[in-house]
Parts: sequence; C-alpha cells; structure tokens
Amino acid sequence: MTQKRTKISKDFYKKMETEAQENKINDIVRNSILNVGLDETALDYRSKTNMQHTFSTELKTGKITYQKKSGRCWLFAGLNTMRYRIMQKLNLKNFELSQAYQMFFDKLEKANYFLENILETMDEKKDSRLLMWLLKMPLNDGGQWDMFTSIVQKYGVVPKANMPETHHSSNSRKMNHILTLKLREFAAKLRKSYQNGTSVDKLRKDKKQMMQEFYRLLTLFLGFPPKKFTFEYTDKDDEFHRDADITPHEFYEKYVDLNLDDYVSVINAPTDDKPFNRTFTVQYLGNVEGGNRVKYLNVDMNTFKKLAIAQLKDGTPVWFGCDVGKKMHRKKGILDEDIYAYENVLQSEFELDKAGRLDYGESVMTHAMVFTGVNLIDGKPNRWKVENSWGKDNGKKGYFVMSDKWFDEYTYQIVIQKKYLTEELKKAWETEPIVLKPWDPMGSLANK
Repeated sequence: MTQKRTKISKDFYKKMETEAQENKINDIVRNSILNVGLDETALDYRSKTNMQHTFSTELKTGKITYQKKSGRCWLFAGLNTMRYRIMQKLNLKNFELSQAYQMFFDKLEKANYFLENILETMDEKKDSRLLMWLLKMPLNDGGQWDMFTSIVQKYGVVPKANMPETHHSSNSRKMNHILTLKLREFAAKLRKSYQNGTSVDKLRKDKKQMMQEFYRLLTLFLGFPPKKFTFEYTDKDDEFHRDADITPHEFYEKYVDLNLDDYVSVINAPTDDKPFNRTFTVQYLGNVEGGNRVKYLNVDMNTFKKLAIAQLKDGTPVWFGCDVGKKMHRKKGILDEDIYAYENVLQSEFELDKAGRLDYGESVMTHAMVFTGVNLIDGKPNRWKVENSWGKDNGKKGYFVMSDKWFDEYTYQIVIQKKYLTEELKKAWETEPIVLKPWDPMGSLANK
C-alpha cells in the first residue's frame, strides 16, 4: 500500500530528547555502558556459577582443535565426530584429522559447482536476485553436514600430520578473495561468450580449462593433497604402529568405518513456512556436483532434544549448528540465555521469539560445533557440553558449556543416526523435500 512518508521534525526530535533525559536511572546506566560497554554492564554473575563444566553424560574427546582465522567450523565439527571413533579404536590420547585436506577438495568442488550454476542460469539478467546471490559468495569457507559427507565419501580423510595446515588454510581471507575474483572473472567470460552465441559444448570445454587454472591456483595456497601416505602413531600404552602406502579412502574405511548414509540432519525451525515432520532442501546449496543433496527434517523442540540426548547416551558425539554469537561469553566459554540482563539494564523488552528471529533476520545458523556431553536431572537436561574449534584459550581448555534455555532458542540443527528416529519420523525423512529459496536462513551456515 502507498503511504505518505514522514521525516524526523525538529519538534519530534526535541520530544525524544526530553523523554530520554527525564529518567535519571538512564544516567547511571548510560554512564556504565559508555565506560565499559553493554555486555559488562548487563553481565549476570549467577550465570558463571550456574554454568559449571560438569555433566552426567560426558564423552572424552581429546584436545580442542583450532580453526583460527577461517570459517571451517562445519569441517572441524565433522572431523571431530570422526576422530573420537579413531581415538577409541586405536587407544589414543589425542588425534586430529586434516582439515586442510577437506578444505582443498571443498574449494575445488565449490568452484565446479559454482561454474555449473552459472552455466545453468545463463538466461538470468545481470541484476536478477538469483544471479547476484550466486555471485555474492561463490567460494566462502562455510558449509553444511551433507556437503561435508559429500567430500568425505568422494575423497576420504587423512591424518593432520599427512596434510598439515598452511598459512592460508588457517588465514583464508586473502586466498578466498583471490580465488573468488578468478571465479567471477570466469563467470563473466562464460556469460559473455553465451551472449555472443557460443555453443554449450564450447562453453563446457572452456569451463574445463578454467577448472585447470583454478586447481593450479589452489595448490599455491594449500599444496597438493596426498594420494597415498604412511600413517604412524603411538598409543596410550607407548606401542608404536605404522601403516604404509594407504590411500585416503582406505584410511577412512579402516580407521573411521562410519556409514555416513546412516546419519540425517534434523532441524528445529518453528516458522510458518516450515511445518514439522516435513523435509526441506535449499536451492543451489551444495559443493560436490552429483554429491549428497542438502536435506533437513524439521521437528518440534521436544523431539529435537530427545534425539540429541539419545545419541549422546549411546556414546556418540552430535554435530550441531547454532547462532553462536547470541548471549555468549567467549572467554569463559558460556552460552546462556540468562547471561546478559539486557532487558533490565536497557528497560526495554525484546519480544521476538525463535520463529520471529528467523523470519526477520535477527538469527541464523552461524557456527557448527559438537555436543560431547549433557547434564540430566530426572531425565531433563539443564546444560550441555560443547566441543568448539576456537582453540584452548576460551572456555575450559576450549570446551564450552551451554544452558538448556540457550539450546532451545539458538540451536537449529543436529545430525543424528537414523536408528533414533521413530517410525513416523523415518517415513517423514523419506518424503520428497520442499525446496527453499537460496537465501533461506536454513542455508546460512554455508554462506559465511
């Protein structure tokens, strides 16, 4: 509808100023916020005592990992769920899989996926929302569980010692900028050639040449991934072991031995456009052409929570996605809905619920981590143990603690073995997913 737009008049500005000055309590609060900031002013001391690092169910998963200045949380979280199996099987104190190896093939596959999307959308105008979306972040570090499994199933995994971190795997901004610049250049060339009447067959030949150039550039930042390697380790009993000339696929089958097809992504998105007990996918979200389609099963919070607890009680970590920046004390490693008394300090109510925050852009999935414990009282959780990938200097040697209220409000996705689903949910999982727009908040973890 058409309305007459209004501006801030001098009289209205004066009214706002006068009302803000009338409440003298505001002077005290304002002075504190101006001096130490909102979080320090609103910090609730009780949260530090309530969020203890003790759990009735707890998995010992080794030293914390560190993604440094990169957005590879989803890869770290996925590999951390696998390293736990390796540590148990081989009787190890600590172990890491190579995140740089997974990153290499994710970048390579994303480049191909992007160029395929460009070829598919040649008739889109340059200012179309879809084309602008595809061009916005063709090679960012983010990803989703199904994108992780696509890489693992196609390329396997390797120990970190066999493809260690490089400068740009840990500090990916410059690499991403240069490689994205090249991909946008390729997109411009393909679209211009198409507009000039070049055949699809010729465009696909050009795309192959582009991919060869991209691969060469990628190796300059991340090196060459190993085809075969020697795996050496010493177990807790100080016994040395060696496995020579093993491939990444052989290593996965022998030491991880996990059927990734047994796992499903379950979400809690209580918005009107996403009914519970239905499956969803996101258009143009993926990395490996021909790989696993990103797929979610949406369930209510009670079901969501029960599934996570069941898997933890059986001794298996839970990969999850959340909005990590909300109500978080990074240094102390606390995620708690009550940690900051914003409403009391600011004397203003914040009334958006979980659905409203999703619908109006206030909250999206921004980070993936791993649940490795839960504290149950009479079968009900009050806090969760979280394995992060931000190094050992945050939380308790890198591990965070999450309140159950925070879980309710800001946790959106968990990855669960199918065996924990009820028969009704198993049937729901098999249904054809509803296709969401590329910019839907359920795809946000891959767009960071």
